[in-house]
Amino acid sequence: MPPDIAAYNQGQAPDMEAICDRLAAEIARALPEAESKVWHGGPVWFLAGNPIAGYWVRKQGVQLLFWSGQSFDEPGLKSEGKFKAAEAHYADAEQIDTALLQRWLEKARLIQWDYKNIVKRKGVLERIDAPAGA
Repeated sequence: MPPDIAAYNQGQAPDMEAICDRLAAEIARALPEAESKVWHGGPVWFLAGNPIAGYWVRKQGVQLLFWSGQSFDEPGLKSEGKFKAAEAHYADAEQIDTALLQRWLEKARLIQWDYKNIVKRKGVLERIDAPAGA
């Protein structure tokens, strides 16, 4: 785990740290090729510079965000914001269904909207083709 993500997780209350550690491990397992760092205040994983998944500790628990999650057509994810993001919330590490999370992460690899260039395109999102070999 990158030091900045480990420090983020360790800076949380014990119950939230357990959720963060589990999410970080599952995301890293599913997306070993992804770059990860603390970005906009929380751990985020990127493929080719495009944000894919990340999490933040909130008052009511941990928010897991998939930037392209509205396109996954998956149960358990709720729309977030005005673009294509979707989220799930966890108040306890035992709530994390790892099989479901792994399915979401596989879709995160295959279904991407180009957030990396959203500013250059003046707020317009374009779909990115699935990476080769995916």
